[in-house]
Amino acid sequence: MSVIPDSDAFSPFDDAWHQMAGAGLDADASARIEHAVAWALPQFADQRAVSGEPSAAHGAGVVRILAGLQTDVATRIAALLAALPADLSAPAPPLRNDPLAAEFGSEIARLVQGARALLRLGLVARHASDSEADTGDQKEMQRKMLLAMAADLRIVLMRLASRLQTLRWHAASKEPCSVAFARETMDLYAPLANRLGIWQVKWEMEDLSFRFLEPDRYKQIAKLLEEKRVEREAFIEAAIERLQTALAKAGITAEVSGRPKHIYSIWNKMRLKGLEFSQLYDLRALRVIVDDVRDCYTALGMIHDMWTPLSEEFDDYISRPKPNGYRSLHTVVTDDDGRPFEVQIRTREMHQFAEYGMAAHWRYKEAGAKGGQVSASSDYDRQLSWMRQLLAWNTDVEAGDANPGSATEAPQAAGGKARGARDVQAPGPANQGRDERIYVLTPQARVIELPEGATPVDFAYHLHTDLGHRCRGARVDGQMVPLQTHLSTGQTVEIISAKSGGPSRDWLNPQLGFLASPRSRAKVRMWFNAIELQQRINTGQALVEKELQRLGKTAVNLEQLAQNLGFARADDLYVAAAKDEFSLRQIDAVFQEPAPEAEPEAADLAHAHSADSAARSGKSGVLVVGVGSLLTQLARCCRPAPPDEIAGFVTRGRGVSIHRKGCHSYQALAEREPERIIDVAWGDTAETFYPVAVSVHARDRSGLLRDLSEVFARLRLNVVGVNTQSRQSLAHMIFTVEVRGGESLNKALAALSEVPGVSSAVRY
Repeated sequence: MSVIPDSDAFSPFDDAWHQMAGAGLDADASARIEHAVAWALPQFADQRAVSGEPSAAHGAGVVRILAGLQTDVATRIAALLAALPADLSAPAPPLRNDPLAAEFGSEIARLVQGARALLRLGLVARHASDSEADTGDQKEMQRKMLLAMAADLRIVLMRLASRLQTLRWHAASKEPCSVAFARETMDLYAPLANRLGIWQVKWEMEDLSFRFLEPDRYKQIAKLLEEKRVEREAFIEAAIERLQTALAKAGITAEVSGRPKHIYSIWNKMRLKGLEFSQLYDLRALRVIVDDVRDCYTALGMIHDMWTPLSEEFDDYISRPKPNGYRSLHTVVTDDDGRPFEVQIRTREMHQFAEYGMAAHWRYKEAGAKGGQVSASSDYDRQLSWMRQLLAWNTDVEAGDANPGSATEAPQAAGGKARGARDVQAPGPANQGRDERIYVLTPQARVIELPEGATPVDFAYHLHTDLGHRCRGARVDGQMVPLQTHLSTGQTVEIISAKSGGPSRDWLNPQLGFLASPRSRAKVRMWFNAIELQQRINTGQALVEKELQRLGKTAVNLEQLAQNLGFARADDLYVAAAKDEFSLRQIDAVFQEPAPEAEPEAADLAHAHSADSAARSGKSGVLVVGVGSLLTQLARCCRPAPPDEIAGFVTRGRGVSIHRKGCHSYQALAEREPERIIDVAWGDTAETFYPVAVSVHARDRSGLLRDLSEVFARLRLNVVGVNTQSRQSLAHMIFTVEVRGGESLNKALAALSEVPGVSSAVRY
């Protein structure tokens, strides 16, 4: 039997209503309700709500629902006064000027203002023109915004009761209920009631909404239930009596009750599992609540002895809890006539968790066929448990009074023992933490989640990066505001943008307060970094083109030129030139001689070789001992040069390959074919240049390549290849340099070692 009574549509404020409205309150609180009725009744007159329901009847019905939920006197009075006709488009007056505050106090006036703000939000969302506003994510955002707007969670409770009363009125009066209204209830308000642990409100909302959305299916299931109602109730009563007797004989203290099944829940299970009505096991269902886990399994064994279990329908959520923490034993058994029914077994602690516990439970209920896939971890989700405690004051308040320091102490709800409910608040402006979020609306009523303290500029960047760049002004709730304005939950924001342009550097100044979101700041920085990069490219391109004009080489492929100079793209060359990391004098060297064919196995980017280079002329200056004129070539693997100790290896068709004696390739060849080794020696090498590889390790920094190039230019050494790698701020460069002998190479290595940041410069 529901604890939430139906409203009396004929005499909203009769004696029966006064008795119910004051249930659980003392005489003073009941007198306050009577005073509120006397004050409001003349203002109700014949006014009607938007739905068509008489305003007085609506207010009376909401109070009765809230009284059934054992809320405090302030909540009941505020719900009655919130039903009075009001202009929702006008801003709420300051409390000092609010006649409700003067008559009933600031607490009740704040509750009324909050309830009307949520009603205004509902009207805005209902007229949304953005297609995204109907998506699942947007419904979730609307639920969060609805909670965030309520500085006191009792305001949300009032809003839910008001919605339920409207649905009841439509059902009782036979007045048609719009599909949009019922769908909004199903998508927004019923899941919200589920989150707050107000199960009876949730179930009734779902059933009534389903009645208006799917009237044929609703009537079909209702008819099927009614046909078996008497039989089902008799069956449940007999099963309860039999099980209670057996448990008592076994010495187990237990509460056994029938578990109600709601029409929408039945249809949802049929839809998700593809079942017929006759295939549902839990139309007949029992719930057993015992003292401890041992009794759970003892009771399970007794139930399986008394009735025949269906093994495929047994779930042990005690040893293997659901991801959301839900624990219970679920089993399906059949009686002697083969009729199946479900039994749930749990401890009192598990039952309290399932009904009022952690906010994770609502995610299991709302996740559909794949329930329990999402966990509740945010501060927002944890705050929802406050309302569960508020509604559970009957069972928890005495323990809280006895042990005020207990970590499980529940805040008191009001009315009688629950006089402290007004202290239980949602995260409003006064008590928001560092990680709080705000929820604002686009002009199309799409909900946007932003960090606390966000500004219109943050809002614009959240919608689209380009819109953020072009943001020049903003309207909040239709009024022009500065771009530094801190937004609040529930506000509607409209961005005024230029057709083109970019952000201001002032936006990056934290003291000016234009941006609160790190994501927005990153986008602004990326804009200016891109602008700076383009400016450097333009500057460097101008410098390179000016140098080419000086050299008379204007018809040059710039991309090819950049690659010949060791850069992947022309833009990289331009940036290096603009940052003064590249000497423009190196461009002249490219045009001195045509570049040779690249070596297939080399990754070096070849520059022009000197006229007397051994690589270009083919004259190695090596004499083969005991043999006359014989073709020789310098091995590319070790690049020998005077005065290196060298050895020769007779190749097939390419003469004698000259290696340094320490070369690993040469040693492998000598070991495999020693008969092909031949003695060689340096001849006249005074006028010949030899390519050698120089390895430089250094700390990567701006201008490093330029400084190293300056060393080679100063020593008049021709660089014919460069290969660079940079990793974790360390640079490794391999230069192929033409030298005449060991003396010039040693000078180059010594000079390179003196360059700032260079850790080593050695022959490669």
